[in-house]
Amino acid sequence: MSTSSEANSQSALAYDHVGIRVSDRQEAITFYERLGFRETYRIPEGEANEMVTPAGVRINLIFNGAKIKDRKNLLLDEMIKRPGITHPAFIIQDIKEFQNWLFREGIEITEGPKNLGPRRIALFIRDPDGNVLEFNQLLSEETNHEAI
Repeated sequence: MSTSSEANSQSALAYDHVGIRVSDRQEAITFYERLGFRETYRIPEGEANEMVTPAGVRINLIFNGAKIKDRKNLLLDEMIKRPGITHPAFIIQDIKEFQNWLFREGIEITEGPKNLGPRRIALFIRDPDGNVLEFNQLLSEETNHEAI
């Protein structure tokens, strides 16, 4: 590893996608389709696909996960907090409308909705494998919002 302090001239320009490991291809595709994603490409050699929303938000589902009975998330539900990416966070228009839709669809909200800092209201759900998904409604920067 270099100890140089030169800045990287090729820093990230945008965020392309997040990979989400799942254990059941069809169950996962069906779940993420309900959230507004549509499968656009299957990557046979990678046991994965690409899914995208009408707004262009992309995810890749990776179909080589082991089926675990209790849906425990190794990064979030265990006593020892291991390093790793814990969840993707998506922006939505209206958290209350989304909350009502989740309720009608029988999708459990595991946390929230709640203010997270001055710029967003968040709620969390889990997919069929226990992967955590965060959904945020962004708040006006001019408004002073207290954390709950």
